[in-house]
Amino acid sequence: MADSDVTLQQMHAVRVAVIGYGAWGRHHARAVASVPDAELTAICARSPESAADARREHPNATVYDDYLTLLEKADVELCDVVLPSDLHYDVSRAVLESGRHLLLEKPMTLDIARGRELIELARARGRVLAVGHELRLSSLWGKVKDLIDRGAIGEPLYALIELWRHPYRPGSGGWKYDIQRVGSWILEEPIHFFDLARWYFSSAGEPVSIYARANGTRTDHPELHDNFSAIVNFPGRGYAVISQTLTGWEHHQTAKLTGSDGAMWASWSGVTDRTGEPTYNLKLQTGGVIADVKIERPSGEVYELVDEVAAVVAAVRVGTPVPCTGDDGLWAVAMCLKAASSLESGQPVLVAGD
Repeated sequence: MADSDVTLQQMHAVRVAVIGYGAWGRHHARAVASVPDAELTAICARSPESAADARREHPNATVYDDYLTLLEKADVELCDVVLPSDLHYDVSRAVLESGRHLLLEKPMTLDIARGRELIELARARGRVLAVGHELRLSSLWGKVKDLIDRGAIGEPLYALIELWRHPYRPGSGGWKYDIQRVGSWILEEPIHFFDLARWYFSSAGEPVSIYARANGTRTDHPELHDNFSAIVNFPGRGYAVISQTLTGWEHHQTAKLTGSDGAMWASWSGVTDRTGEPTYNLKLQTGGVIADVKIERPSGEVYELVDEVAAVVAAVRVGTPVPCTGDDGLWAVAMCLKAASSLESGQPVLVAGD
């Protein structure tokens, strides 16, 4: 690319379309509108009610009721896809085939083969493909990673990443409670925690095995697991425990880590996962002394989402790396599917080199 082309890219705001205007899609649209280097140009909203809301809340964006029409008519460079999980592949493929860059909510896809297709298509078209694992941008969970990388606890040996929360919202048309559409509840929030565990134990290498257990309160729908736990083993001595319950209240997440030279305890609590007024803290123990670690910026999904959009916009404009690549997103899907296999067999499942 010529220097003049780079300069031109750096001068204009990236034109963005948000495809999907449900509960989380509205947050995405607000995030895009708040990023100085982005312009919210188009929105795809499927229902008349959500389309009316989109027009009222973002009057400068053109609202479409069909994503194919948007891709045909809208002058956009980046599409932010925020749809039910079963729609991710078809819509994302159309986005990439149209020549647009892509920010895709997790889970990337419901199976490995289709995820690989999207990665290969983005590579062939020279397009950015980013997956929405926004916890990597968190001032809290990212600070944990920073302290690990600085050797604050020595060699990471153990991590417990736990979520206690209220039941899931049903989603548009009840899709989140339809196993054919959601794929698995492991692909909803535990997918984030597998990604965090891999991130925190990156110095050890890729996980080698996983063993999972789960149960639920719905005897007529045993495939919907309210309670889920998994042990992920890494090369050497390290392992992580990932645990979630959907039969609690509010939204409370913790990450407790111990290492050869210290320990950490991070916690985040809110009335909901998308609250703008959470409470959070991080404590570090080294040499027998426990200290509070200052968190410089607010922590929570609504804040991390803005940073995620800004990072992907920068990747489109100037070629900086995205926080979570298609390969990272596909790895997280694969771990969730391995966990599902362990649930089915009742046995540990090997994951390394698969």
